[in-house]
Amino acid sequence: MWSEPLTINQVTLPNRLVRSSIGGRMAYYDGTVNGAWSNFEKRFAEGGVGAIISATLTIDERRWSPLEYPKISHDRYIGALRRGVRKVQAMGTKYLIQLGDPGYHTQTSLFSQRTDAASASSGFDLLFGYRNWRHPLSTGEIEQVVANFAQAAVRMREIGCDGVEVTASKGYLIHQFLNPGINRRTDRYGGSHGARFQLLAEIVTAIREAVGPDFLFGVRLSARDYNHVPLNLRLPPTLPLRHWWFGNGIEQTIDYGKRLRELGVDFLHISNGFGFINPRENPGDLPVEEVRMFMDSTAHLTGKAAVRAAALRLPKAVVRPLMNLGWGDKGTLNLDDARRFRQEVGLPVIANGGFQRRPDIERALSSGACDVVSMARPLLANPDLPKLFEQGVEAPARPCTFCSRCTIRTTTFPLGCYDRSRFDSDEQMEAQIISWSATLDPITDEPVTSPGAHS
Repeated sequence: MWSEPLTINQVTLPNRLVRSSIGGRMAYYDGTVNGAWSNFEKRFAEGGVGAIISATLTIDERRWSPLEYPKISHDRYIGALRRGVRKVQAMGTKYLIQLGDPGYHTQTSLFSQRTDAASASSGFDLLFGYRNWRHPLSTGEIEQVVANFAQAAVRMREIGCDGVEVTASKGYLIHQFLNPGINRRTDRYGGSHGARFQLLAEIVTAIREAVGPDFLFGVRLSARDYNHVPLNLRLPPTLPLRHWWFGNGIEQTIDYGKRLRELGVDFLHISNGFGFINPRENPGDLPVEEVRMFMDSTAHLTGKAAVRAAALRLPKAVVRPLMNLGWGDKGTLNLDDARRFRQEVGLPVIANGGFQRRPDIERALSSGACDVVSMARPLLANPDLPKLFEQGVEAPARPCTFCSRCTIRTTTFPLGCYDRSRFDSDEQMEAQIISWSATLDPITDEPVTSPGAHS
């Protein structure tokens, strides 16, 4: 069943496997994608996925993280993105661009800047973002955010991609407005369940007006917030305490799903948790060593960042178990919630989180729990996974172990698999990582690797 096509709003996916949002340092420092980006995306099309959803392309010119990730916040980014998208589409794979704004979850910056602390309300968050204190956006600034999304959507149509996905999850700015533990506003953007939806409603309306009714449009939504994992210090506490401890439950987000359907959204992409990375969206353990590396790289930006980096230098016997509270599940995390959204909202649903084995994928689709399955890390480990499934293989010989090292390393190192257990040698692992970041020759369209790379 995974190999069957699916049509949503005039776009036909050749199969039900989607490479979900994943990205790395594949842009220049101004945010323009480089040659390595199109090579990276093309690999998944060669592997046989039905569609690719891009890394989150920022819609804000200054609030952008990590550095050397792609932007779509200005017309100057259109040409380079268009060339890469066409390479993917030429292979029969559909390409969707994911739009987002990290808000105070901006991870790093060249210099510490106030705009990187933008959120729904003021407060302190030890784990996510680097600024000491988040600050609320004014009504005028919110209007600019909505305009940024709409303008990015226009650029996206000019690029020629097949659809758009807005990320209202990951703990990014829209999610901060939806989450009652973060959003303590008392104006029309907060104070009630419906008011917290206002920002997303305005963004969806503006995008639909910009791209028209015939353009594929989806939203990535967290079914349950689980604010209490991963381990974090978030101040001030919110009353009622369940808002602070948990955030939205599925009853609240299903209502949001129904509102999105009424606003003209074509599909929902269901995950879980608040913040990136978090244990309800990412199976496996938290890679503490990689987190230390990243925190060290941002320690100079603010006092909070310096304290956080120092705390992670405590003995591993203390840090590792504390940081891994709530982590460890290696199953398919969000399938039951995806099923409820599909049944109660009535839109096509993409399920994300922990898929890698063909029997699990077939069961998810045939049971009616979802219409499409998305993966990122398993496809990074085995980009030819769809072709293996076509051959009758149930699982790759060297599957993704969900170690999550790639999700953290990508902020400071080239994107690739850093799990030594999957390789015969360090040299083999290094060669694969370098190959992911190789650029393409403009004449032959073949990867151009560094002369010093191992083979």
